[in-house]
Amino acid sequence: MTAPTPLAGLRVIEFTHMVMGPTVGHILAGLGADVVRVEPLGGDQTRRLLGSGAGYYPMYNRGKRSICLDLKSEAGLAVARDLIAGADVLVENFRPGALDRLGLGYETMAASNPGLIYCSEKGFLPGPYEQRTALDEVAQMMGGLAYMTGPPGKPLRAGASVIDVTGGMFGVIGILSALHERGQTGTGQKVVASLFETTAYLVGQHMAQFAVTGKPAAPMPARVSAWAIYDVFETKDEPVFVGVVTDALWEKFCALFGLVELWADESLRKNNQRVLARDRILPTIRALVAGMTRAEVVAKLDGTGMPFAPIGKPEELFDDPHLNQGGLEPVTLDDGKITKLPTIPLEMAGGRPGAPQILAKPGEQSRSVLAALGYDDDQIAALIASGAVEESP
Repeated sequence: MTAPTPLAGLRVIEFTHMVMGPTVGHILAGLGADVVRVEPLGGDQTRRLLGSGAGYYPMYNRGKRSICLDLKSEAGLAVARDLIAGADVLVENFRPGALDRLGLGYETMAASNPGLIYCSEKGFLPGPYEQRTALDEVAQMMGGLAYMTGPPGKPLRAGASVIDVTGGMFGVIGILSALHERGQTGTGQKVVASLFETTAYLVGQHMAQFAVTGKPAAPMPARVSAWAIYDVFETKDEPVFVGVVTDALWEKFCALFGLVELWADESLRKNNQRVLARDRILPTIRALVAGMTRAEVVAKLDGTGMPFAPIGKPEELFDDPHLNQGGLEPVTLDDGKITKLPTIPLEMAGGRPGAPQILAKPGEQSRSVLAALGYDDDQIAALIASGAVEESP
């Protein structure tokens, strides 16, 4: 089945770096949009990050075309203005005012392209913090997510760029909503998504808990769970998570594991009763599971409707049999190596997005992008010779 491309024909221009902004463009590209990424001369510095940043570029910049422009030159800026004039969507995530100082701000660009959807991915929405510099980690620390993730007194950021990515997703939601409205009014608009407010939205359940109970939510490692069994259990080899979240599942769990005495105790038949008796129930279950291998636990639970999960590692997902049924797409990296990376996690009309992708080299499509704008060969050659535009070697 052909991969769905519901955004085919949508023209997107991207001025981004790191994760949050590129996520927006990647999702749009994964759904069929034509995304042209404007990089500085030499390519985006994100391409060269080491350590935990080494995966940012290939993960969030697949499916895009690349043009390298010198935005400090008038000729480079002129090309950028031409790109924006023909675009449906612009995405940027630089510091507040950065594109405005180049003459590429929303008001200026909307004057020449009234239908433009201009998406800015920022640290904060308007307010006292608006001019602060934010990162995913800053937002997690300020917004309570790190507090909720680590043990008491030891805030811990989540193990992925969850705020960057979720903030990018909210940007996409805003863009699609603005495109729908444009279909009715013919006019575009500015859309702003942010890291801090995204974090607040994610911890909103804990804010609501405080509003309902009057008691602050405890960090997750110290929380009082809503269920008596909702834990990671040690086995003979690798740990496994098990959750028993209904009374019917409690009956099934006891039957599966031969917990005759626990099931016979009628004071444990209701969930809230089991929560109050958690300290009495858990030692028995921990001892039972500790005498089994992870494979034995998984075999017993698989297909029963019980919530469970072996504790996976990112590097193990390349070989996951479920993800390899459409959840991963082939990607050719800069060095020619072929790998697989997660595609857009959707199914549409019975099909999954995703197709083989080749990560564009810096400026690889500079000539073709300029030609599509109507520049002739002489103009393109002059721009490259002047250094205003750079193409890949």
